[in-house]
Amino acid sequence: MATAAAAAAALLPVFGVAHAAEPGPSAAGSLQQAFTDAAKAYHVPQSVLLGVSYLESRWDGHQGMPSVTGGYGPMHLTDTRTALADFPSKGMGDGADDGRGDDTRPMISAATAQAPDLAALPASYTTLDRAATLTGLSAGALREDAATNVAGGAALLADTQKSLGEPLSSDPGDWYAAVARYSGADDTATAAAFADDVFDVLKQGQTRTTDAGQRVTLAAAPAVKPAAGQAARIGLKQVNAAGTECPSGLGCEWIPAPYEDTGGGDYGNYDKADRPNTEKIDTIVIHDTEGYWDTALQLVQDPTYLAWHYTVRSSDGHIAQHLNTKDVGWHAGNWYTNSKSVGIEHEGFLTDPGTWYTESMYRTSARLVKYLAAKYHIPLDRQHILGHDNVPGPTASYISGMHTDPGPYWDWGHYMALMGAPLRATAGAWGGVVTIAPDYDTNQPVYTGCVTAAAVCPAHGSDAVRLYTAPSEDAPLVKDIGLHGATGASTTGVNDVGARASAGQQFAVAERQGDWTAVWYLGQKAWFHNPASQPTAVNSIGLVITPRKGLASIPVYGRAYPEAAAYPADVPVQGIFPMPYAIPAGQRYVVGNVVPGEYFYSTSFDTSNQKVVRGKQLYYEIQLGHRVEYVMASDVTLLPSVLGAPR
Repeated sequence: MATAAAAAAALLPVFGVAHAAEPGPSAAGSLQQAFTDAAKAYHVPQSVLLGVSYLESRWDGHQGMPSVTGGYGPMHLTDTRTALADFPSKGMGDGADDGRGDDTRPMISAATAQAPDLAALPASYTTLDRAATLTGLSAGALREDAATNVAGGAALLADTQKSLGEPLSSDPGDWYAAVARYSGADDTATAAAFADDVFDVLKQGQTRTTDAGQRVTLAAAPAVKPAAGQAARIGLKQVNAAGTECPSGLGCEWIPAPYEDTGGGDYGNYDKADRPNTEKIDTIVIHDTEGYWDTALQLVQDPTYLAWHYTVRSSDGHIAQHLNTKDVGWHAGNWYTNSKSVGIEHEGFLTDPGTWYTESMYRTSARLVKYLAAKYHIPLDRQHILGHDNVPGPTASYISGMHTDPGPYWDWGHYMALMGAPLRATAGAWGGVVTIAPDYDTNQPVYTGCVTAAAVCPAHGSDAVRLYTAPSEDAPLVKDIGLHGATGASTTGVNDVGARASAGQQFAVAERQGDWTAVWYLGQKAWFHNPASQPTAVNSIGLVITPRKGLASIPVYGRAYPEAAAYPADVPVQGIFPMPYAIPAGQRYVVGNVVPGEYFYSTSFDTSNQKVVRGKQLYYEIQLGHRVEYVMASDVTLLPSVLGAPR
């Protein structure tokens, strides 16, 4: 890599942006210095370079691994051909059934997703090649060395600025259009949203330690102002945003899912509804597509497949909306959850920690969720903002087939902070509740099965902690009898959620011993490592349930359906089936919501027979294990978590 940098130093400024002192890897090994050197060499304001990089990767190098869309390094230089050669194809594994369970619609089998056609890739997918041409640096160095990658990004920004007819100004505000173009977006709204986010970062400033242990700082510049009128010079296409439900200033496009009668009494690929007039929307479910953007769009437009509400693109955070939020998507695998939720898919693969989620995608998704939460009065917490892996099976037979996305590599702590709901302590040790909150980058539990069943996954930051039967990592993992049966054991498998707690989830404290904390989890005491020197949870306060006095244990349920007496004669009664789990007397679980028993009856293309059945039975949604579940209010006592809590 040093050889590549030395060779580049001798190049003439053929493209008008190269200089006699091309920056390669910094002699001091400092990423901060690399930004300084590259900014100076290419006459790009250092704050602009830092801001763009932060929006792409938060300055992380990801050990030279590509993002979902083939972007490498702190500047997310795209080389999709190389990335796809390493990871040739993946299947579309999310959204494989409509979640109606024992209702009338059959499951719909998943389709297979293919990698993009390499020959048809647009220029935005090959910015690394362009950076190599501009700098004379090797493609390998641009992919693998963070400092070289920064130099490539600086060259691209400078070249873009000149192509727009703008000077290489020292005023960051003069770079608005070039920053927008750097996003790789193909539409003006998404490119502008990216640039707006970059300039927001410039105004606020950032300091962060990267995944390679490099401390990088961008000083706040609250007075910076994007050059007036440059937005009109971005020169990209306009997308059809009519009918979209998105916050202003976000690139959204209307790509509708079909509502069609497919014959034989079947229809697709969602249910018409009139929420929240008929049913309250109280949950947002976060998915990853397990497939590429183009495949996801093909599937959501297939009337024989399934529909969700939004898809978010990895490369630039562009959002496509497919359903009105008033309608019910078939995305969660649990009809009760479907009827009360909005589903958002994100381009990505949960078993490939190397194919990382971009900051652009996190940010636009977080803005969308915050907007929807405000619109529908949904609390910004992890019992209302669920992962697909937190959705309960509707009945016991569905537990083993429930989906596990977005998985342990989704950064819930960062995601919640972007929504303005950071995971912070709200009590001392007396609070009786802990909120899981490990440091994502340094928390790297071992996972297996990313490629083959027994193989150890690449070391990577994770939002999850592992739960043991005793305060020792030599102890067995806690059991999930619903997932593994009475005799089966939880594993370190990347898709095994049986002994896992994720950032933002809250549990009642059962005991503390030194560096270990025990919580109530799936009817048992579960221990996780929580040292004061590097805590993996923060103390919290809240409401908890415990079995009502006189009951030895109580059942839990995967859906909150009404009692039989609530159903009219023309609506089939839906069974209330207990899950294999039970809550023994004395245990406590954190409450997320109180809901009436409710069932949305909609089984045909003709919506005239739709009904919402509501009962008198109330339920509490609780954080039972990795997934939420429901208990009947009549079975429990509700109390503040501080009462009788262990210290």
